[in-house]
Amino acid sequence: MLKFLGMPLAAMLLLGAFFTPAARADSSDPAVAQVQGFYDALLDSMKHAKELGVQGRYDRLKPAVEASFDLRDMAALAVGPGWAAMSASDQDALLAAFERLTVANYAKNFDGYGGEKFVVDPATTPRGGDLVVQSKLVAPGQTVPFGYRLRQSGGSWKILDIYLNGTISQLAVQRSEFGATLSAGGAPALTRKLNAQADKLMGG
Repeated sequence: MLKFLGMPLAAMLLLGAFFTPAARADSSDPAVAQVQGFYDALLDSMKHAKELGVQGRYDRLKPAVEASFDLRDMAALAVGPGWAAMSASDQDALLAAFERLTVANYAKNFDGYGGEKFVVDPATTPRGGDLVVQSKLVAPGQTVPFGYRLRQSGGSWKILDIYLNGTISQLAVQRSEFGATLSAGGAPALTRKLNAQADKLMGG
């Protein structure tokens, strides 16, 4: 079964052939603009998917992922309390692997454009100090809701978590899946595992 950072495909139909480009949301809200901008980059990659190939899509999407996601905080939250106890070098290696897998998933799975619609709600919902941007996938015969949680980071809003089917926290699932590897082999083992998963997605 296809997975995205540990997520079963059944829980997130927004991937692969089921994913849709964004319907542009008219909103001056910077959190909405961040999500919209990321999907604009995805749409561009999808329109050129075949000519780019998986490595070309990876290279094109990497800057968009880095600009839109708070990857360090995402990795720290996915790891849990053990992150603070890691050495700086272990954190950096794990963060690089986490980013590589994130980009590789998009590069592998967003491999074409079939005309579906991905709608971004122009309104946001406060959650503590964060904002949630709601979205929905509209495909033939189905509509699947999901959302993005964004947090202020470095003076801009960055994606911190994705809620699949509107309720399933990607970070919560990742923390559950990362736990056994961390317990068995620590940060180096998890870094190797994430890099191996990225290699597989990239065809290596």
